[in-house]
Amino acid sequence: MKTHRRQFLQLATGAAALPALSRVARAQSYPTRPVRLIVSVPAGGSPDIIGRLIGQWLSERLGQPFVVENKPGASANIGTELVVKAPPDGGTLLLAMSANAINPALYHHLNFNFIRDTVPVASIARIPLVMDVNLSIPAKTVPEFIAYAKANPGKINLASAGSGTPLYVAGELFKMMAGVKMTDVLYQGEAAAMPDLLSGQVQALFGVMPASLGYIRSGKLRALAVTTATRQQVLPDVPAMAEFLPGYEASGWYGIVAPKGTPPEIVDTLNKQVNAALADPKMRKRFTDLGCDVFTGSPADFEKFIENETAKWAKVIKFAGIKTD
Repeated sequence: MKTHRRQFLQLATGAAALPALSRVARAQSYPTRPVRLIVSVPAGGSPDIIGRLIGQWLSERLGQPFVVENKPGASANIGTELVVKAPPDGGTLLLAMSANAINPALYHHLNFNFIRDTVPVASIARIPLVMDVNLSIPAKTVPEFIAYAKANPGKINLASAGSGTPLYVAGELFKMMAGVKMTDVLYQGEAAAMPDLLSGQVQALFGVMPASLGYIRSGKLRALAVTTATRQQVLPDVPAMAEFLPGYEASGWYGIVAPKGTPPEIVDTLNKQVNAALADPKMRKRFTDLGCDVFTGSPADFEKFIENETAKWAKVIKFAGIKTD
């Protein structure tokens, strides 16, 4: 009788261990086939380059191709919907971007809910913005600019790369926190806005730092502040906006998410590999050369970051009265 009881307990213990063993085996074997990494913008831009850098690293470390597929359109919503509807088996991933935190407040008829329908995997990098002004603006500092804008309400033209873009909402956040009124002038991308900023047809722009650096260093534009929480090494003499408007922070950002229901062990495997890539000196330099600040953390850290970004931009969009549909 004791022998039968002992055998039963052994079998029960072994059965209880099977799910854990299965999870370990699944993590060790992942991936068993090529993985799609969806990038929701055209090839050639910073997001595409970042996706390919991470994809190459994961391919080399995990033994299967991580293939970047560009699925642009509808402010990143087309590529995002493709991923949230994919099987949650680690075979399809999304290079998430700041647009994914902005869009929920802009588009009210989406076929998905980004936070509900994805699982955060790993944060990758932020791209700082910088507040550029034409040299005709007499202000040399942010407080002087705010005073000038208040004395000339609506007379300053603020360029942006289109409604709902990170550049646009960064400007709206500034207007909200500074209590100033400026006239928005929308362009099809930052490159289209830059000639008008240089000529003085528009007077201010919140631009991506890598695109602005040459004009700032040559003295063709004046940088009043960077939009990150602290100063940037490439522009050490330019203050952070938060030095004048406490709590101000606005950056483009990138990370990896997967469809909801993706097994935790697969998420953890990917998180560890992405963090290892960002800790590698050569990879960090590649990101620095793109004007990025890498930021690492756990899937839970990235989840909290996305939630905070989504809530922040919802308030800004409501304040600005931005509508797209």
